[in-house]
This record gives sequence, structure tokens and C-alpha cells, in this order.
Amino acid sequence: MFARLTPLAILYLILLATGTCGAEFAQTDLAADGQAGAGPVQILSLAGAAVDSDGIDWTKLPVLQGQHAVINPASLGPHASETDNVDMHHLRLNLHNYLIHHDGKFWCIWSDGPKIEDWPTQEIKYATSQDGLSWSAPQSVTGTPREPHAFIARGLWLRDGELLTLAAAYRGKGAFGAPDQKQLKLVAYRYDKATQNWQLHGKLHDDAINNFPPQRLPSGDWILTRRDSRFNVTVLIGGRDSLDQWQAFPVVQVGQVRGFRPDEPIFWPLNDGTLFALFRDNAGSRRLFHSTSRDQGRSWDVPVLTNFPNATSKLFSIKTSRGFRVLVLNAHPSAGRRELHLAISPDDRQFTRLARLDIPSPQVIPPEVARITKKFSAGIASLQYPHVVEHGEYLWIALSRGKVQTEIFRVELDEIDALLDRKDLKK
Repeated sequence: MFARLTPLAILYLILLATGTCGAEFAQTDLAADGQAGAGPVQILSLAGAAVDSDGIDWTKLPVLQGQHAVINPASLGPHASETDNVDMHHLRLNLHNYLIHHDGKFWCIWSDGPKIEDWPTQEIKYATSQDGLSWSAPQSVTGTPREPHAFIARGLWLRDGELLTLAAAYRGKGAFGAPDQKQLKLVAYRYDKATQNWQLHGKLHDDAINNFPPQRLPSGDWILTRRDSRFNVTVLIGGRDSLDQWQAFPVVQVGQVRGFRPDEPIFWPLNDGTLFALFRDNAGSRRLFHSTSRDQGRSWDVPVLTNFPNATSKLFSIKTSRGFRVLVLNAHPSAGRRELHLAISPDDRQFTRLARLDIPSPQVIPPEVARITKKFSAGIASLQYPHVVEHGEYLWIALSRGKVQTEIFRVELDEIDALLDRKDLKK
């Protein structure tokens, strides 16, 4: 029998029989270009043609201007000793910002920590605004947890008329690691309008950190992405009858695709019901990966490399009332997170326009951080983790500057619309 098999097949049978067929052997054998014998999936097409991300002239991209405001200014953390020697690492963390317009006003939440990202005692704070540009003083959603506990902001979810803040709760420094040590879980806090306070509402799932709030499926179930404490990606489907009733369906495991380390996935529905997903890649490709599901999230294609560049950072997408979709991300790998970009898709599949967001330097810098004003300047400071809502003929983009200040930038839909050939929307 063995004489009819190839040497590789014989080796596989031996490994299988001896129980030594490990995870490395079982990896999906994809080439660095996304799949064997094929180039990257073309989801970025500029000037009517697919582009090589290395060939983009970033200096010639159109620029979108808008109005800018600070939601929560930078402030000194508890570990700063002398204000004369203050630097960025002495400031409180402000990251993982989320927006919603609800009950006649804007709401923004973010992770607020004592210093670097996801340190123990990190909590979730929120502020509100009537006009999106002038914001209330921040207050806590979760309260300050005792060491070694912490929270990460995971989104604002309007469920059955109730406004919920989603929070990833965990132990220690960072949410990822050994499951028994991290004790990671996804919980919800409900806003009580009568008392104007947030109250713990319940747990959604153990060993789970989502990326954005759940989306409603045609079945009436909710669906959201989930990473476990080892970065494996699944989706959770359910949440309709009870906050804690979810079924997990696998998307991709760490190590399953050679040369790809999945992080912070997003997805959206196409007209035919297909779910279209994009992934940040932490393995160094500096491009997005892509997968689809044709059964409402219960099974997924193996993720493949795309031609869309990404500076290894979080991204977000929203379908606008004008009929086109936008994707906001740090697209320029060489610029890192010093630039934010907005891409436009007329069909939810291919992005045909790419522009840089002209986010200015803050007009006012808190006195205690005045000596490092330059590090807050446009072109120097990092701008990351965008979240977007549409309201009143604007796109409103929440972002974090330097991971220490929560800000908002609004762009007129007309300005974005002007970049898109209206004939594209008729396809």
C-alpha cells in the first residue's frame, strides 16, 4: 500500500499514527501572497485599477478636512513624580473609544488607565455631548477596580431600547495569556436614566473580548466577533432571548494560517447575505486579511491576504445613508499611526477611493503637559482606534491621540461624496 503513496503522504500517516502530528504540521499551507498560486485579494482599486500597496503615492492622496474637538484631555497619571519632567508615559491611558448617538445626544466611552495600556485598575469612563463638539466632564462607567482587576471598553450597544456599555473584565497586566490566570469575560453595564448611573447588567460570555458591539442578523439573533485569551477568533451568535445565551462558531485560530496572526476583526453584510470580514494582521504583512461567511456567520472561509495596506492597527467601517461604505484606518505602513485614512466603497466589496484625514493639532494643551506639546502635534502624535457614527450630514470619528487623549473629528458627508464618482454607485 505504501508504495503507491508519496513520501509526504507516508510521513503524514506515520505522524498521525504516532500522535505526533502537531499544530505546525496542521497549518493551512498558504503562500505569503494569501493563497497558493494566487496573488493578494484585490479589495483596493484606485484610479480604476487594482493597486500594489507599495506603489501608492501617499503625498498625492486627497485630503479631507473637518472640525476637531477634545472629548477628554490628557492628564497626569498617579505615577508621575515631577511635572517638570513629565513625558507621555506619565499620562493616563485613553484608548478603545466608542461612539453612539442616542436619546438626543452623543455618548462616548473609552478605557481610562493609570499608565500604559491595560494595566490593573484600568476602568471605563464616558462623556456626553449635545452637539458633538463640547463634551461633559468624564465620569466612570465601571468604577475603579481593585488590583489586579481591570476593564477594557468594548462598545456601546443599544439592545431592546436599553443602552449598554460592553466591558472586557480580566486580571493582571493585559487581557491575553493563560485562561485560568486572565479570567477574561465579557460583561455589560446598563445605563439607568432615572439615576443617571451605570449598573452591572450581566455577563455575556467567558473567555471573550469582542471588538465592536453586536449586529443584528436577519434571524433576529445578534452576532459579534470574539477573541479568546489566546487570540483565537470566533463569532458569537445569539443574545436575543437572554444576555448570556450565545453559541460560538470558529473563524480562525492562531497558527492556522501561516504568516498570519489575526487581531481585531470587523465584518459587514453584503446584499446577498454574505458576511464580509477584514482582519488586522499582527504577523508583519502590513496588509489586511479577508474572509467571508455564506451562512450568517456559522462557517468562514480561510482568511487570505489582501492588497489593502494597514499599519498594524485597528480599523472600523460603516455604511452611510448616501449608499457608499467608508473604512477608517491607519493605512500608510511607513507613517505608522501618525496618519488616519478614509477609504470609500460603492459596492461594499472594493474600495475605489482613499483619502487622508487632516486631523489638526489640538488647540489647547493642558498646562501639566505643556512641555511635551510637540508630541501632540499633527504628523508626530499617533492617531488610532477610530470609531465612526453618522449623524446630521456628518461622519463623527472618535480617536485616541498618543493613547493619552480622546478626541473627535467630524467630516461633512458632502465632502466625502465629492470624492466618489456617482456612476460607481450605479454598478
